[in-house]
Amino acid sequence: MEQDKIKDVDSAILAWINSSDENFDTMIDLYNSGRYSWSMFIGHLCIEKLLKAYFIKVEHTHCLNLHNLMRICELARLELTQEQKDDFAMITTFNIKARYDDYKQSFYKKSTKEFADKWIEKIKSYRQWIKELLK
Repeated sequence: MEQDKIKDVDSAILAWINSSDENFDTMIDLYNSGRYSWSMFIGHLCIEKLLKAYFIKVEHTHCLNLHNLMRICELARLELTQEQKDDFAMITTFNIKARYDDYKQSFYKKSTKEFADKWIEKIKSYRQWIKELLK
């Protein structure tokens, strides 16, 4: 079944961008407070929302209720380098590992400042890249 086309694509894209920008600010606040695992969880949401905006730009329909960044890219036919694929696969784990108790403790221990520094910088970079694609 084909999804209904969005009537106002620009407004739908802007809503996702605005929500992502809000998440970005929250990610930075959590990072600055030393809550690194939650910061990266929110960073995942920041990227997810921008990719959903990109999906809308390409497809003119809403994206399925997905959290897997690679799957969203595939559905939007966004070509990625192998490094981008690897990074998006890792960033997707921040959603799962920060959310579910089975993984939360090990992710919390892994989420040192150094680990967060690396991934927050990558999230910032991907945020800018996706925003350029949305222009």
